[in-house]
Amino acid sequence: MAASMFLRRSPLKLLSQSRSFHILSSPLSSSTLFHNHHYRLAASNGLHSFSNIPDEEQLSSMTSIYDGLKRLYEQKLKPLELTYQFNDFASPVLSDSDFDAKPMVMLLGQYSTGKTTFIKHLLKTAYPGAHVGPEPTTDRFIVIMSGPDERRIPGNTISVQEDMPYKGLTMFGSAFLSKFECSQMPHPLLEHMTLIDTPGVLSGEKQRIERSYDFTGVTSWFAAKSDLILLLFDPHKLDISDEFKRVISSLQGHDDKIRVVLNKADQVDTQQLMRIYGALMWSLGKVLNTPEVARVYIGSFNDGPLNEAATGPMGQDLFLKEQNDLLADLKDIPKNACNRRVNEFVKRARAAKIHALIISHLKKEMPVLIGKAKAQESLIENLELEFKKVQREHHLAAGDFPDVEHFQEVLQDYNIDKFEKLKPKMIQAVDEMLGYDIPELLRNFRSLDN
Repeated sequence: MAASMFLRRSPLKLLSQSRSFHILSSPLSSSTLFHNHHYRLAASNGLHSFSNIPDEEQLSSMTSIYDGLKRLYEQKLKPLELTYQFNDFASPVLSDSDFDAKPMVMLLGQYSTGKTTFIKHLLKTAYPGAHVGPEPTTDRFIVIMSGPDERRIPGNTISVQEDMPYKGLTMFGSAFLSKFECSQMPHPLLEHMTLIDTPGVLSGEKQRIERSYDFTGVTSWFAAKSDLILLLFDPHKLDISDEFKRVISSLQGHDDKIRVVLNKADQVDTQQLMRIYGALMWSLGKVLNTPEVARVYIGSFNDGPLNEAATGPMGQDLFLKEQNDLLADLKDIPKNACNRRVNEFVKRARAAKIHALIISHLKKEMPVLIGKAKAQESLIENLELEFKKVQREHHLAAGDFPDVEHFQEVLQDYNIDKFEKLKPKMIQAVDEMLGYDIPELLRNFRSLDN
């Protein structure tokens, strides 16, 4: 099974064998090497601090959990989703490849913030199809994954492969699939996770309108699949464009996955960096609708030496600690993959249950004989009030309900009278799955954190 295969080889062994995977800088001249010796040595040692590597027993438990989730989905959750058309309103039906997929890390940011360079820096080599430059160079969504050799696979091809978790992207049409591709290469890091490079978010409204596909919808789809989302910022481009605001808003519900990276921070001195950090936090506070403070990592993620004239000794020490913290987040991804998969499954089950209760409630509110068109129009217009009725009737949390505007938009294309009535047995089956089946499935699973 793919889920167990990608975790079977110890990341500690892989990294100790691969001297080329080096986070801070590549071999340099003797003078630069002298100045950066302590900095690079400490970072290199930090890479070898992997702990809690899954043993064979844990890998077996994880495999059995993935199999158990597949079985529960097919038997109890999928019938509910299909009956109430959850796949049309929220998320496409899951396939086996969705459960078996490796953890994903998505990079988002405006153009020239260093997304592709960041990936090149992690891999210590350019992936097939990578383009780096000050202008908007990456014009497509690129999935970088492990493969036997270096190759590029077009989006239309990868979206129909049964063993790939990208079939759901067909909903965005051929215009998007022509701007989507898979880049495969053999690399020890990619045996444990998949990286997603994205086009630079545009700053002008005209350029945004000229996109031939739903950029925000695509980023939202990838966000739901991702284990970690990195938002990259350039110290000289702190303004958040309207499209970037929409993209960040589309990440709602995935706040725990978001990490902010202030890249190219060695281009400014310490005083400027302090002011830039404050300005970035102020800008993010207006966009991220969460009371918690976003975690911001500061660094310069490229293969060149640090600009010591700007950073100074204090800046070097700060960058080292920040980059090691970010590395720790990346290194935790494979060992936490199972916990994340269960968490996402439970979140999906609750969303599907609430969706079914909403659809059946709207069906119940429709008249039997006449005035159906007018009743449907009224229900859609006052959908927020109907949500509150469902919330009170079933004692649900308001935060678990879907976005009203999106639901209204999708609902316009449906005849509410043709929806299914409430089927208590289906709801009961999902409740039993959440309250008994999943806890029982996890009972024999020893958490990787222990």
